[in-house]
Amino acid sequence: MATLLYRLGRLCFRRRKLVLVLWIGALVVVGVGGATLAGDRADRFEIPGTEAQEAIDLLEQRFPEAAAGGASARVVFAASSGEVLTDPGNAETIRRVVDVLGDGPQVAGVSDPIATGALSPDATIGYAEIHYAVSEDELTDAARDTLAHAAEVGRDAGVIVEMGGSAVESDEEVGHTEIIGLAVAAMVLIVTLGSLLAAGLPLVNAILGVAVGLSAIAVVSRFVDLGTDTPMLAMMLGLAVGIDYSLFIVVRYRHELASTNNRALAAGRAIGTAGSAVVFAGLTVVVALVALTVLGLPVLTEIGLAAAGTVTIAVLVALTLLPAWFGFAGERLTSTRNVRRMLLRRPAPVTPRRRLGERWATFVIGRPVAVLTVAVLGLGVVAIPTLDLRLGWPHDGYAAEGSTQRQAYDLISTGFGAGFNAPLTVVVDGSGSTDPERAVDHAADAIARLPNTESVSPPAFNEAGYTALLEVIPGTDADDEATEDLVHAIRETGAELSEETGAKILVTGQTALDIDSSAKMADALLPYLALAVGLSLILLMIVFRSVLVPIKAAAGYLLTIAATFGAVVAVFQWGWLANLLGLDTTGPIINLMPVVLVGLTFGLAIDYEVFLVSRIREEHVRGRAPASAIVAGFDHSARVVTAAALIMISVFFGFVLSDNPLIKLFGFTLGVGILIDAFVVRMTIVPAVMRLLGNAAWWLPPWLDRILPNVDVEGAGLRANADGTPPVDTVLSKAESTRR
Repeated sequence: MATLLYRLGRLCFRRRKLVLVLWIGALVVVGVGGATLAGDRADRFEIPGTEAQEAIDLLEQRFPEAAAGGASARVVFAASSGEVLTDPGNAETIRRVVDVLGDGPQVAGVSDPIATGALSPDATIGYAEIHYAVSEDELTDAARDTLAHAAEVGRDAGVIVEMGGSAVESDEEVGHTEIIGLAVAAMVLIVTLGSLLAAGLPLVNAILGVAVGLSAIAVVSRFVDLGTDTPMLAMMLGLAVGIDYSLFIVVRYRHELASTNNRALAAGRAIGTAGSAVVFAGLTVVVALVALTVLGLPVLTEIGLAAAGTVTIAVLVALTLLPAWFGFAGERLTSTRNVRRMLLRRPAPVTPRRRLGERWATFVIGRPVAVLTVAVLGLGVVAIPTLDLRLGWPHDGYAAEGSTQRQAYDLISTGFGAGFNAPLTVVVDGSGSTDPERAVDHAADAIARLPNTESVSPPAFNEAGYTALLEVIPGTDADDEATEDLVHAIRETGAELSEETGAKILVTGQTALDIDSSAKMADALLPYLALAVGLSLILLMIVFRSVLVPIKAAAGYLLTIAATFGAVVAVFQWGWLANLLGLDTTGPIINLMPVVLVGLTFGLAIDYEVFLVSRIREEHVRGRAPASAIVAGFDHSARVVTAAALIMISVFFGFVLSDNPLIKLFGFTLGVGILIDAFVVRMTIVPAVMRLLGNAAWWLPPWLDRILPNVDVEGAGLRANADGTPPVDTVLSKAESTRR
C-alpha cells in the first residue's frame, strides 16, 4: 500500500493543476446538484420490529382515518388572568382558531376544546388536537404556515396560544457554532506548525471535503428520506477527521523535507507513510460507521452511511489535494534548513532541553505500575454514573425555555397533569374475536384498573367495526419509569385478554414508540460494542503484527466508552454543570447516543492508536530497545497527536453551544470521549502497558504471521530492502527521471 500511495502522492504533486481543477469541478457539480435536487429533511422515526411500530402499520391498513402515521399538533389555549376560556369572547376566539386550523391543507381532523370538554377543571387551560393526513416530512409549508397563522389569530384576540407536537417546526438552530471550533483549531494548527500557510492547508482541505460531502448528502436526500440532524452529525465528524488527517500528512511532509531537497520525493514519501496510516484510520472509521446498518434501525443506517461518506471524502482529499497544495506552496510552506534543525536536532555545545513528549514518556515508563493504577482507577470513578444510564427521546419538555413547544408542554402539565403530555394509544384488533365490542370493553376496564392509569377514553371503532382505539392517559410524564411500567403492564394484560377474547391488543403512540426504541437501542448496544471490539482486534493485528497490542488497544477503548458514558450521565441526566452548558432540562439520555458513540469513538480511538503506536513500532523495527522505542516514538508523534486531539475536541465542543439538544449532546459526548481517549488512554495508559510488556508486545505466532496480509502502514517498503537493493522510492524516482 505504501508504494501505491507513494506513486499517488508524486503524481498529484506533479499534476497539481489538474488535481485542483478536478476537486473544484467536483465541488461545483455536487454543489449545484445539492442546491437543485435537495429534498425536504424528514424526521419520521421508525423502529421496525417493535410493538409500537407494528401497531402504527396496522392502523395505516385498518384505520386510515386515524392517521396514526401522520403528523400531529396540539394547540394549547390559556385564558388571561382573571378570565376563563368559557367566557363568550374567549370561546368565540377558540372557535375561530379551530375553524382556521380545520380549513388548513392536509388536515385530517381538528378537535374543539369547548365542544369536547378538553378544559382544565378551572377552565383556564384547554387544548385542540390536530391530526394530519400525511407524515411530518410530507407536510407542506402552507400547512405549517396555517398552523402558525391560527395561533396568531388567537393571540391577537387576547388568548394565550402555544403549540407543540411533531407538526410544529422547531426554532432551534445550530447556527454558526462550528465557527468557534474551527477558530480554536486554527490556533492549534498555527502553534503546532509555526506557519500560517501550513496551518491553513488542513483547514482548507477539511472545509472543501465537508462541502463536497454535505452537497452529496443533499443530492441523496432527493431520493432517500434523511433526518434533519444527519447532515450536521456528518459535518461534525467530517471537519474533525478532515483537519486531523491533513495535519498528520503535513507534519510528515515537513519531516521528509529535512532529508531531501526533492519536494516531489518528500510529497510521495509523506503520502506513502502518513498517508498509509490515514487510509487505515479512515477505513476503520468508515467500517465502524457502515456497521451501524447491521442493527436494522433506519435512523442509525442513515447517520452511519452519511458520516461514512463524509469521512471517505476527507481521506481522498487528504491523499490527493494535499500533495497538490505542496506543489503550489513551494518553498513558502517551510524552510528546509529550519526543518532539518528542528527535526534532526543536531548536537549543540550545550545539551538541548528534551521536548515535552519525550519527557512525558520517560516519566510514564519510569513508573508504569503507579501511572497505570492511577489512570485506570480514575477512569473507573468517572465511569460510575454509567450504572444509572437511562435512555429516552427528547420531547417538547426538553425544548428551549421560551419556545412555544416548551410553553405548550408546561401549560398542559399545569392544567391537566404531567401524564397528558404522554398519552398512550391502545389498539384493539378484534378481527380474531367473535365479539369485538365486548373484547374492547374488557380491555378498557382492565386497563383502567392498572396502577398509574389516569383515564381511558371511550373506544373509537373503524368503519369495519372490528378495530378500536383507546387513549390512555398515565399519571406520570413520558420520562417517568412509572409510565414505562404502565406500558409493560398494558401489554401483559393484553396478552392475557387475547387468550380469553381472541382480540389482539397493541400499545403505540409517541410515548410507547420512544420506550420501544430506547429498549431496542439498549439491546443493540452490547452486540455492536462486541462487533467494534472484535473488529479492532483484527485490524490492529494486521497493522502492528502483534497479539497483545490489539488487546491492549481494545481494553483502552472499553475504558474510554465507560468513562465517557459516566460523564454524559453526570451532566445530561444528573444535571452536573447543566447551567454552564446551557441545559434547560435534564433527563434520560437520547437513545441514539450510546450506539453512535460506540461507532464514532471506536474509529477515532483507533486513529490515535495507529498514529502513536506505529511510530513506536517503527523505532522497534529499527532495533531500539522497548523503553527507548517508546520514548523515541512519543518524541516524534506526541506533539502532532496532541494537536490533532485538541483540534477534534475544539470542533466537537463548538457544537455544545447549539440550542439543538441532539447536537449539543453529541458534541459534548464526542469531545469528552476524545479528551479521555487521547490524553488518558493513548498518551498515558498505552506507554505504561507497552513498558510492562517489553518485547512481548510485538509477539505474533508464526502461523498467524504467515496468513495476515502485510499492509506496511509504516512505509518500511519505501525505505530499504532486506537484500540490500535501493529503497523503493529511490528506484521509482530514478525511473521517473529517466522517462523524462
